[in-house]
Amino acid sequence: MSDRELSRTAATRRGVHARLAELDAGRAPDFDPGRTLRLRVEFARQLRRRRTQIVFGLLIVLPVIIAIAFQVGGGAGSGAPQLVSLATAGGYNFAVFTEFAAVGFLLVVVVALFCGDTVASEASWSSLRYLLAQPVPRSRLLRQKIIVAGLMCVAANLLLPIWSFVVGGLFFGWAPARSPVGGTFDFSQSWWRMLVIVGYVCIQLATYASLAFLLSVSVDNPLGAVGGAVMLAVISSILDQITALDPYRHYLPSHFNAAWVDVLSSPVRWDDMIRGSGLSLIYTAVFLGYAWVRFDRKDITS
Repeated sequence: MSDRELSRTAATRRGVHARLAELDAGRAPDFDPGRTLRLRVEFARQLRRRRTQIVFGLLIVLPVIIAIAFQVGGGAGSGAPQLVSLATAGGYNFAVFTEFAAVGFLLVVVVALFCGDTVASEASWSSLRYLLAQPVPRSRLLRQKIIVAGLMCVAANLLLPIWSFVVGGLFFGWAPARSPVGGTFDFSQSWWRMLVIVGYVCIQLATYASLAFLLSVSVDNPLGAVGGAVMLAVISSILDQITALDPYRHYLPSHFNAAWVDVLSSPVRWDDMIRGSGLSLIYTAVFLGYAWVRFDRKDITS
């Protein structure tokens, strides 16, 4: 293929960027790939989107609604599970309960939305071809997209417990944190345990985030990418309840989701959290690696 023919080839065809980079080696490049699609530009684009504002608005409103529900209902009742019964014991316990209530489904939807919508939405808007023709190298586009989506997922996971702590303190006071297995924690112990909980939850959610990202580079419909990741969480949770699947269910993505409860014991039990973290990181590496390979080899036609 001649230089003129190659220059007219759509830059959205795989391999064209690499061949364009080899042309006219003695001439300075017309663009710097490292300056395309900067993180601040992608952050600004994502923060201005209505779905981002709705998600963070929901995370702010949710603890207030839960606190009002406890106030109106007069407490959890004597027959409630331990985490629920201690929800009104103070700001820290309220934050732990809110995390417990949200981690099973709501936070899965949030990370699936941020990571599953990031590339598929560009395809649905017919702007993905223009991003690649700018030209933005494919690997850089994926890297910038996953960095921004990942940081927004972490921000959402930090916002919920921190804001819940504030709301719980205003509604139920600032009493020392109480463990559902007995004992209390002082302020410093409460916060480092909360940070461990948030970190572990982020690692567990990385499985669903990476699958949503893989589906995002595979389909043109953001709803399909988000729904696929949520469906994995639902099916995995259902199968995990079938004890007859032992020991195979121990390898399901959701099996160690609730292992963070061990942080509330004294001393902390790390065994299940280490196993859960290792399993989640393996799933994440496989899904992200396949996403890179798939996106690098496909022709972008939408």
